[in-house]
Amino acid sequence: MTAPKKVVLAYSGGLDTSIILKWLQTEYGCEVVTFTADLGQGEELEPARAKAELLGVSEIYIEDLREEFVRDFVYPMFRANALYEGLYLLGTSIARPLISKRLIEIAAETGADAVSHGATGKGNDQVRFELSAYALNPDIKVIAPWRLWDLTSRTKLIDFAEKNQIPIAKDKRGEAPFSVDANLLHTSSEGKVLEDPSEEAPDYVYQRTVHPEEAPDTPEFIEITFEKGDAVAINGEAMSPATVLTKLNELGGKHGIGRLDLVEGRFVGMKSRGIYETPGGTILLEAHRGIEQITLDRGEAHLKDELMPRYAELIYNGFWFSPEREMLQAAIDRSQEHVTGTVRLKLYKGLARTVGRWSDHSLYSEAHVTFEEDAGAYDQKDAQGFIQLNALRLKLLASRKRRLGG
Repeated sequence: MTAPKKVVLAYSGGLDTSIILKWLQTEYGCEVVTFTADLGQGEELEPARAKAELLGVSEIYIEDLREEFVRDFVYPMFRANALYEGLYLLGTSIARPLISKRLIEIAAETGADAVSHGATGKGNDQVRFELSAYALNPDIKVIAPWRLWDLTSRTKLIDFAEKNQIPIAKDKRGEAPFSVDANLLHTSSEGKVLEDPSEEAPDYVYQRTVHPEEAPDTPEFIEITFEKGDAVAINGEAMSPATVLTKLNELGGKHGIGRLDLVEGRFVGMKSRGIYETPGGTILLEAHRGIEQITLDRGEAHLKDELMPRYAELIYNGFWFSPEREMLQAAIDRSQEHVTGTVRLKLYKGLARTVGRWSDHSLYSEAHVTFEEDAGAYDQKDAQGFIQLNALRLKLLASRKRRLGG
């Protein structure tokens, strides 16, 4: 790859991306533009500006993308009830295509010919960043320093930082007990004290949720209103997508909801152990399934559940901008046209449970399911022919088996 003239770096302001910033400047002698996204990670981002300025950066982008993140990425994913390997709500995975999208847009705005990220060569994020980048600009150069440099240990990183006058927080001089990725949907913790999957994660790893045993002894009931599959109000108060998720995080965190200890299969081949906290997302998933129970036809609901693992895997593996994900999204969005109504949930000691749901679009007919007189809504005699037709092939199979002695 020819040396880039100008690079847009996904920059957190932390030690690793500050080292990457300086490394790009010294390795390629190029200009670096920094991009820092507020995705609801809960950190003050202005220090990243000061640090970038200290390192000689003149073009600095710091953007609040929380509404776009939830509206255009989280909500579409939740319409599918997406879970990777049956458990993981994809909090890190769904943030990467948005960051890549802005990296490519800023590269176009600033005349940059390359983008760069701080993902390591062992993880999924390098794949997600780069597949998204190439899908949006096939000619862009992508620089992944962790796959290129010889700074292969924490000691070498610290030495490089000190030689280049990069500020080092005192707690960064030793090994961190674990690494954390956070956004408005979740926190993800992995590495170090979490690497042995046979050992329970220390309680200090959890940052957004109280321990379920220490959650309030009194349950809390809330109501979430949906329009076409998206949550639009909590307890009757209309809210923007990011505000909905922020409020649900607060409620879920208070009640110890959304903890997950998972050993997952990474796209690059290895298994890894992660501790995830998705308090608001866990409540949202339960509520969305609750409203779908009365508004989706059985055929729609079952087909959605068949498609969901494939859809979730595409997001996990970095194919958000692929045609197959967009095809599945179109089908999922079509299914949500009548997913409108309200769900009542009970939050208690780590659990969110649907306890009521109602909708003007409901397919539920009390007249058809009642154990009382149904005024002719359903003729039970009709079931006999239905059973006989469905039993025909089974009878034929059984007759053959008996005839052949098998």
